[in-house]
Amino acid sequence: MKKIRNFSIVAHIDHGKTTLSDRILEDTGAVPKRKMQAQLLDGMELERERGITIKAKAVRLKYKDYILNLIDTPGHVDFSYEVARSLRACEGVLLLVDASQGVEAQTVAHAHLAQSLGLKVIPVMNKVDLSQSDADIAEEQIWEVLKDPISAERVSAKTGAGVDKLLQRIIDDIPQPQGSPAGKARGLIFDSFYDPFRGVIIYVRMIDGKIKAGQTLKLLGANFSSKIEEVGFMTPTMEKGAAISSGEVGYVVAGIKDIRQVQVGDTITLADDPAAAPLPGYQQIKPMVFASIFPIESTEYPLLRTALEKLNLSDSSFTYQSETSKALGFGFRLGFMGLLHIEIVKERLEREFGLSLIATSPNVIYQVKFTARKSHPQELHALADVGDGYKWIDNPANFPPYGDIIDIREPTIKINIVTPIVYMDAVMTLLKDKRGVYISLEHLSASRVMINYYMPMAEMVIDFYNKLKSISKGYASFDYEIDLYRSADVVLMEILIHGTPVDALSIITHKDRAQSRGRALCEKLKELIGRQQFEVAIQARVDGKIIARETIPAFRKDVIAKCYGGDITRKRKLLEKQKEGKSRMKSIGRVDIPQEAFVAMLKIEE
Repeated sequence: MKKIRNFSIVAHIDHGKTTLSDRILEDTGAVPKRKMQAQLLDGMELERERGITIKAKAVRLKYKDYILNLIDTPGHVDFSYEVARSLRACEGVLLLVDASQGVEAQTVAHAHLAQSLGLKVIPVMNKVDLSQSDADIAEEQIWEVLKDPISAERVSAKTGAGVDKLLQRIIDDIPQPQGSPAGKARGLIFDSFYDPFRGVIIYVRMIDGKIKAGQTLKLLGANFSSKIEEVGFMTPTMEKGAAISSGEVGYVVAGIKDIRQVQVGDTITLADDPAAAPLPGYQQIKPMVFASIFPIESTEYPLLRTALEKLNLSDSSFTYQSETSKALGFGFRLGFMGLLHIEIVKERLEREFGLSLIATSPNVIYQVKFTARKSHPQELHALADVGDGYKWIDNPANFPPYGDIIDIREPTIKINIVTPIVYMDAVMTLLKDKRGVYISLEHLSASRVMINYYMPMAEMVIDFYNKLKSISKGYASFDYEIDLYRSADVVLMEILIHGTPVDALSIITHKDRAQSRGRALCEKLKELIGRQQFEVAIQARVDGKIIARETIPAFRKDVIAKCYGGDITRKRKLLEKQKEGKSRMKSIGRVDIPQEAFVAMLKIEE
């Protein structure tokens, strides 16, 4: 164990984590130069296309006579759960900062998380080869964040300058793993994925004892046992090994076909000589943004269920449960960490499992207090209790009738924005428009500030990220944490198409903005639905009142084209006959809503 070092690389998005991982793999000889390629650890096609890391990746490296277990992590705020999981499997962390940009919002968040877990933090200034970089200023900013003047390593992940010195610093400064090699086997499951031929592959960090092939493992949380077929290490390809011992990170194949048995954060031990107590697992993740996903073809519903089970194994930060929509049929209600998370999960489902899907507008989870009545639908009675008479509601379609609502609480977030001073006024104006409440303003340097505000989470869900990047020309970055639930004057806005409420288009909005949003949505839907054989009314309804309306005129054949002169009564008779036919069609007609209408919900304010 004295020769083992476990560490993670964390940073804000685009600060060079994956490039530094590539250089470390190259310098330690883990990958021959002829096989080396950019973003080597980002094996997912989606990661390569977007140039971002979505999944944390573990890899075992041999350097001098030491074993280094490196975990490369995502940088986007939506995947902070991946970072939190990775840090709990390590003793140290490389806090990477782009020397040309300085400290960003996620840098601050990751630094505080690493310090709270008691990890050894090594600051690293990256991109020092760029002419516009200023490593001295960036280092001072890091000292302000860490409240400790720890000397930073200066590297260029692109050219490889300074990486050798950094590797030596990892060996010297990061402590060896703690644990009992002779104790009863205990390991923490920090990740897993599904292989169609071998079943669930478990990634484990052994704390005490050791495990090897032929033994029977036991999952303490699931109370499930299975025979170990193979153990090994990621180097970065899967390489079979004799055993995984205390302090090491490796993979386990145990022929587990039921993917519901394996939970990230569970403790692995041996069935013959089990450990008495499980390891402290991970904090249960609580998603705050919800959206529904439906297959375009209703016959693909069972395939979507299987796809979600398999995807949830490798990304446990989203939750799902089945639901039914009158407009879209059978589907699933999913909980996510943020908007990018929704986009990534939907795209992975479509690419990896060949599904065609519709996603509804994202919304947050509310606490609603209302007068319970026997006439309420079963779904309303079955809602989970919060306490004090409030119920959790994560779907606008489940809102009680407006006359029965006593109070609605919405989730608020504490948002930290790091921006150059020149954009400070514009950013604070945006926060005010989004119903933000000022907390504090901190100067990180002569040219950068950190703005702290409280803001309703529902306002962040609606194009906040795009507007922030637009007004700051891409220089502002933000991070947030969930705060309290606070009472708010929000209302349910229903969309009626041809007199029928469409549950999938219902949204929760602030009362002051209901009219403008309702009008914008009706106008957008009028463009997208197109003309029918009968007149169609599109209406927005709040508290039983229609607040916006658009009318799609009917297609009309020119029935009087064949009348060449003659009495006016002939023309009138033909027009009346047409009018009767249209009204009869209107009474029995139904409108098919194109899937673009559901996508339009995300773009109302553009």
